Order: sequence, then C-alpha cells, then structure tokens
Amino acid sequence: MAEMNVFKPKGDAKNEATTRTARAIVDSDTAARIAKTARLRAARLARAPVEELPKKTAKARSKRPR
Repeated sequence: MAEMNVFKPKGDAKNEATTRTARAIVDSDTAARIAKTARLRAARLARAPVEELPKKTAKARSKRPR
C-alpha cells in the first residue's frame, strides 16, 4: 500500500506548476497595489490641506401641500 503513494500522477505536477505561477502573479499584483497605495497616501499627506467650502444651508420648505 505504501508503494502506491510513491509516484504522483503527471496531472498533479502540472496543477502544482499552474498554482505556483498563479500565486506568484497574485503576490506580485498585491505587492504593486500596496506600494501604489503607500505612494498615493504619502503624496496626499504631503499636499497642503485644501480649505473646505462652507456648506450651503438648507432652504426653508413651504408648508403648502403639493
């Protein structure tokens, strides 16, 4: 029984290679996204704060039914 598990089917090797490649791509995309987020955050914090416009006050609504 132990001898049956010695050799892997050829399909498993292909599946593992595909999985490794896919994970490498996903990991590189994740690293790029994190780097971009850090870069944009630093640029946003380095920029001078923009003065906010005063909020508009709500107009009085007429009490007449429509």
